[in-house]
Amino acid sequence: MCGIVGYISKNKKASPILLDAIKKLEYRGYDSVGIATIDDEKIELKKDSGKINEVDKKVNLSDMRGCIGIAHVRWATHGHPNKVNSHPHTDHDNRIAIVHNGIIENHEELKKELIMEGHIFESETDSEIIAHLIEKFISKGFNFQDAMIETVKLIDGSYAIGAILVDCPNKLIAIRNESPLVVGLGNDYNFIASDIPSFLKHTKKVIFPDDNELVIVSSENVTIKDLNGNILDKKIETMAWNEEMAQKEGYDHFMLKEINEESVVVADTLSGRKEIEKIVVDLGSINKICFVACGTSYHGALTGKYLFESFLNISTDVSYSSEFKYLKDVLNENVLTIFVSQSGETADTLSAIKMAKNRSKTLAIVNVLGSSITREADHVIYTKAGPEIAVAATKTYLSQLVSIYLLAIYLSKNRNNKFYENMTSQIEKVPDYINELMLNEDKIKEIANKYKSTTLFFFLGRGFIYPTALEGALKLKEVAYIPAEGYPSGELKHGPLALIDENVAVMVLAPSENSESISTSSYKDTINNMEEVKSRGAQVIAITSYKNGENIDVNDIIQVNNQIDELLSPLVYIVPLQLLSYYISIYKGLDPDKPKNLAKCVTVK
Repeated sequence: MCGIVGYISKNKKASPILLDAIKKLEYRGYDSVGIATIDDEKIELKKDSGKINEVDKKVNLSDMRGCIGIAHVRWATHGHPNKVNSHPHTDHDNRIAIVHNGIIENHEELKKELIMEGHIFESETDSEIIAHLIEKFISKGFNFQDAMIETVKLIDGSYAIGAILVDCPNKLIAIRNESPLVVGLGNDYNFIASDIPSFLKHTKKVIFPDDNELVIVSSENVTIKDLNGNILDKKIETMAWNEEMAQKEGYDHFMLKEINEESVVVADTLSGRKEIEKIVVDLGSINKICFVACGTSYHGALTGKYLFESFLNISTDVSYSSEFKYLKDVLNENVLTIFVSQSGETADTLSAIKMAKNRSKTLAIVNVLGSSITREADHVIYTKAGPEIAVAATKTYLSQLVSIYLLAIYLSKNRNNKFYENMTSQIEKVPDYINELMLNEDKIKEIANKYKSTTLFFFLGRGFIYPTALEGALKLKEVAYIPAEGYPSGELKHGPLALIDENVAVMVLAPSENSESISTSSYKDTINNMEEVKSRGAQVIAITSYKNGENIDVNDIIQVNNQIDELLSPLVYIVPLQLLSYYISIYKGLDPDKPKNLAKCVTVK
C-alpha cells in the first residue's frame, strides 16, 4: 500500500521530478514521505512523517542534488509513523538506500542474524533489513546486481524494491514479488514506480515486470533479467491514458471529477462489447460461476450473482478474496472464476487467482492494463475507466458493473435467453440516465447538508438493488466517517429494527414498477418496509422514480426517470449515493479524496 518511485537521467535534477511523481501516488494512502539521491559520492536523504506538502515545507524535498534518486510514501505496517521509520532506509555506512512496498514476513529472523553479525539498525521497520542485506553481500564481493539477487533469495513475503548504491551512481535497480512495479521509458531518462500516474506527464511507454524479475535502469536503457542473470525480452506498452486524466481539471476534488465522468465511462465500457462477446465464445461450457473480489468490487460481484442466477440459471458464488482459500475446492474445469479488481494488484485477489488458475477457467475484470492479475488470468475484460485517483471507487465501480452486465448479456445470447433481447438496447440508455441525474446535484447537496450531523445511517434495498445499498453504505463510511449499514429491507425485523429511532437516517432504494420489465418488482415490499422505519421515527430519504415519488410520504426524495428498469437500477441509483457521500464529507470539512486509514491499492494482506 506504500508507493515507490525511482528516477535516473543524464542531466536533469532528480529531486523535483521525484517530488512531483510521489505526489501522484498520494491516493495510495500514506503517513510519511522521503527522498534519497546520489551526488558527489554520497547519499543525500530527506524524510519525515506527515503529508507531502508539510514535509516539503519543513525540509525542502526538491532541493537535493543528483540526477538519480528514489522516493517513497509510506503506509505504516511495522513501526510507528515517524521520521525514523520513514523511507528511504540506508545501511549503517549510508552507501545504500532502498524503498520498499510490501511486507517481509521473515524480517525478525533475518534482523537477529544481521545484528549478530554486527549490523546496527535504526528503525522498527521490516524494510530496513533490505539495505543491510545488500550491504552484507556487497561486503562479500558481490556486485550491485548480484547483491540484490542474493538479498531477495533470503526474504519471504511481498515486495517491490527500488535501490541505489553510491558506488554505482549511474544505475538504479528494482525487483518485485506480489507487489506492483512498472517501468516508464523516456529519452535520456527512465522511471520505476508503483503505478503509472506517477510518471504519466513524462512518458506513456511502459514495461510491466513480472515477479522475480530484476530491473536494471540507467538513463539510456532498461535491462530486465531473471534471477539467473538471463536477459528477458519484455513488451513495451503504450498507455492510452494521458496526464489530463490524472488531474482535477477545475474540480475541487478527484472524487467529484470522477463521479462527473461516469456517463462517459459507461459509454466507453459499453464500446468494448465485441471483446466481451469474443471472450464468451472462447469460454465454452460453464455450469458454475465464482466471483472473487474485495470492498467495492465485491458489491459489483454480488450484483453479478443476481444477474447470472436470475436470468441465466447459472449457480453463482461470491467470495471475499481474503476468504477464497477456504472455498477453492469447489472449482473444476466447468467453473468460471471471475476476479474483480480496480487496480489489478490487490494482494488478496492476486493470491486467489494463483490458487484458482489450475483448477478452473479464470477471467479478470480490471481497470489497469498489464497489472499483475491480468497476467495470471485466462481472459481479461478491461473496464476503460481511465485513472481513478480518489481512494473511494466511483467510476471504476460503474465500469465494473457494466462489464458484468455485458458478460451476462452475451452469455445469455449464447443460450438463446430473452435477457439478451431485452437488455441490449436498454443498457445503451444508461449514460443518458446518469447525465439526467446529475441535474439533481443541488437537491443532493441540500440533503447532504441536512444530514451531515447524523450519527447512523441505514441503506435498504431488495433484489437487484440490494448490493447498491451495501455500496452506498460503504461510500458513506469511507469518506464521511459515519457508521452506515446496508441491509436487504426484508431483514429489518431480524435485528436492525431495534436501532431505529428519530436519530437514525434511512436511505430507501425503491426502483420503479415497470410492466415491461423481465424482473420481479420489489417496489411494494420495499415501501412496506419503509413504513416500518417511518413509524419508529426514522428520518427517511428515498430514491425512486418520478411516478412512484408522487405517491410516497418521506422526509426527502431523490427522483429518477421512471423508464429505468429495475434490472438496470444498480447502474443508475449508485450515482446519487456517491454524490451524497461526497457532499456530506465536504460539509463536515473532510477530504473525500484521502480518507483516513485507507489506501487506494491494498497490496498487502
